[in-house]
Amino acid sequence: MRILHLYKAYAPVLGGIENHIRALAEAQAAEGHQVRVLVTTRPGAPLSERVNGVDVERAPSLGTLASTPLSPALIQSARSARVDLIHLHAPYPVAEVAVLGRRNAPYVITLHADPTRPVQRLILAAYAPLFRRVVGGARAVLLTSPQAAQRSRWVRPNDPRIAIVPLGSDPERFRPTASSTNVPGSPLRILFTGMLRHYKGVDVLLQALPLVTRAVSLTVAGAGPELERLRALSRQLGLSERVSFLGRIADEALPALYQSHDLFVLPAVSAAEAFGQVLVEAMLSGLPCITTELGTGTSFVVQDGVTGRVVEPRSPDALATTIDRLAAEPELRRRLGQAGRDRALEHFTTARMLGDVRAVYAGVVSGGGGSIHEPIHR
Repeated sequence: MRILHLYKAYAPVLGGIENHIRALAEAQAAEGHQVRVLVTTRPGAPLSERVNGVDVERAPSLGTLASTPLSPALIQSARSARVDLIHLHAPYPVAEVAVLGRRNAPYVITLHADPTRPVQRLILAAYAPLFRRVVGGARAVLLTSPQAAQRSRWVRPNDPRIAIVPLGSDPERFRPTASSTNVPGSPLRILFTGMLRHYKGVDVLLQALPLVTRAVSLTVAGAGPELERLRALSRQLGLSERVSFLGRIADEALPALYQSHDLFVLPAVSAAEAFGQVLVEAMLSGLPCITTELGTGTSFVVQDGVTGRVVEPRSPDALATTIDRLAAEPELRRRLGQAGRDRALEHFTTARMLGDVRAVYAGVVSGGGGSIHEPIHR
């Protein structure tokens, strides 16, 4: 098949959606498909290149509005592309406008997240009628968790086009090693990885640390608009000796980073955190995870008391209490970590994700809708 993925950014830009598109596109290329990814330009990146079998094209943009690169060139390129199927990754209004102008290729859409910031919601209110047309014209609608299917404002839960396709990662790349074992009596090593954005809740994690009674250290790996504010907050809280900010981490360094820690925390504070693929990476690495209950995929990936702990968002007290308990009980950490890896191996691998998407595509190109998969129950 000739497959076109549409979104605003692609690797080496780091982010859950970008990582997902890369994993999917490279796996599809390895299967022999002709895979093209069309995104917008970024500083220093070539306009076109071939990376691991994937043809990457970056269209110029006129500027950015509410995190949305404005690119008429992307619309033109998408409408003229000769492909068998388009995979649209939403939200990105420019790409969504592009698919409405096509008549000669079906498209599927993955609804990754709903806009949550006030300015984004304001824009969406005006844009909603057009977006409903986009979703209505999709042959299949992919959602990453059963929670997303229940809460989405764009589809009904019983829409026959819905396919639940969780994000996946490579279990061979992320796996526990002997070096990941904590030395008895040493501080608990806590890790956060991800883009430092408002909804990630790293400030709540920092506020929780002074409340933790056990010896712990925190590594914050990632860059983003919140980095300097978080560094200032860490200094204000007197945490300079306990918190390390690593900045942006090279993709190839991530597995070793997970393996050198004991506990992973994703303290997200809004539904903008729709899934939390970093949780999957941590679980595959054998780490117990703490995340928050947002009514999204975070509490679908991490099962409270089974593969990790799910706590109230925006609560330093709840987070500190949970960290304290896991710091005090290494056997509990081991059990949760093993259960987390087992669950990730069953439900959240790249191979599982690729197979699910392959089945959806087959249903679309054969003239039917998406091939529906039963949601994974808690």
